Amino acid sequence: MTSTPQEKDGTAYDVIVVGAGPVGENVADRARAAGLTVALVESELVGGECSYWACMPSKALLRPVVALAEARRLPGAREAVTGRLDAAAVLARRDSFTSHWKDDGQAGWVKDIGAQLVRGHGRLDGPRRVTVTQPDGSETLLTARHAVVLATGSRAVVPDLPGVAEAGPWTSREATSSSVVPERLAVVGGGVVGVEMATAWNALGSEVTLLVRGAGLLPNLEPFAGDLVTAGLTEAGVDVRTEASVTELHRPDPDGPVTLTLNDGSELEVDEILFATGRAPRSEDLGLDTVGLKPGSWLEVDDSCRVTAVADGWLWAVGDVNHRALLTHQGKYQGRITGDAIGALAAGRPLDTTPWGSHTATSDAASVPQVVFTDPEVAAVGLTAAQAERAGLRVRAVDYEIGRVAGASLYADGYQGRARIVVDLDREVLVGATFVGAAVSELLHSATIAITAEVPLSRLWHAVPSYPTISEVWLRLLETYRG
Repeated sequence: MTSTPQEKDGTAYDVIVVGAGPVGENVADRARAAGLTVALVESELVGGECSYWACMPSKALLRPVVALAEARRLPGAREAVTGRLDAAAVLARRDSFTSHWKDDGQAGWVKDIGAQLVRGHGRLDGPRRVTVTQPDGSETLLTARHAVVLATGSRAVVPDLPGVAEAGPWTSREATSSSVVPERLAVVGGGVVGVEMATAWNALGSEVTLLVRGAGLLPNLEPFAGDLVTAGLTEAGVDVRTEASVTELHRPDPDGPVTLTLNDGSELEVDEILFATGRAPRSEDLGLDTVGLKPGSWLEVDDSCRVTAVADGWLWAVGDVNHRALLTHQGKYQGRITGDAIGALAAGRPLDTTPWGSHTATSDAASVPQVVFTDPEVAAVGLTAAQAERAGLRVRAVDYEIGRVAGASLYADGYQGRARIVVDLDREVLVGATFVGAAVSELLHSATIAITAEVPLSRLWHAVPSYPTISEVWLRLLETYRG
């Protein structure tokens, strides 16, 4: 039996942030910089999904894969590289990047900025009130003078299929933290998590089968991106099956293999199965009903990240939970702006007095960047050609084979890749860019700046790329556009 929440001395704060992942940390940091008192509530590890089960461990797994693949594409280096990856060494390095799933360092950072870390599960308990259930079952009531910020992120969705419970499938958490390399792994889903984890575990020694419900990979990006990633995975040894889905699972022995029944009636036996089939908001147990919201829902926000359905503007939702862009860097951007905005409003200043000026946390949603760390890499920002046309823009897509650029041919023999810019013909500015190929992630920020700042193509001509680098593809794209 839990105790009745009691308001104690020191439990009133200017701002309460529920969720101490990178998004919540950024809110707390900016609110503290504005001179506000902050309580940061976390039920798991300070640093959140990104630090322990997503961005950091997944990229630590993927970097050796790409480094080895690129070395094998260079004469001289190729002859010096033999054998497979050392899986134990890769996993050990991955563990170091997660601090071995200990959050002492990040908890120390919270203390260093002057915020109060409150461990436990936070739930809304009416306007400006958060009840925290601590690990020992006791409860504490926190109250907020100015704002409560929900930064609880999202969780992996596992489809409700016959036998799924007994199968004990992996989600992205198990896929990024497993200490064992399964002999045979089925990956279900052709999005970012699916293709990245297929890349990593295949290189670490698993026999990987990638099952994709649709006709191709990475359906939200330019079609050629999915085609080139499919080719890369296939060349590496992944069995990529499109128009394929799981209808049933059977695992009678928890320590034994799992048998998958597929939509064509065939069966596939594997040692583990990863479902990478989407995300849901972590809002089912946040006390949303106490402020008139539906538990388990994505939280609709305005362009300053304030929850629209709650009066008086005291409730904010940042990061995945508002469903604007399920990307860590975009959530952190929202968090920085939200923290500054709360500070400005608490001081009685308008939002345009923040360091971000008149911009709000979601005003640049059309220039969201994203990298897929496969081999080849995919880097994209803004709209695809199809998305731009659906938005009613009059556009032209301009393509160029990156391997024709001198810097690319120096980077690797037989460099395979493609670049595309999407030009708004009425304004002659970029509204989208996609690059596929080795090392293209480092091209992305220049595209993000061009799109966000709406740099006219006539000015981009004067941004001269260094020779011989892969970035010279920018000049070739502009030349192709001009004809």
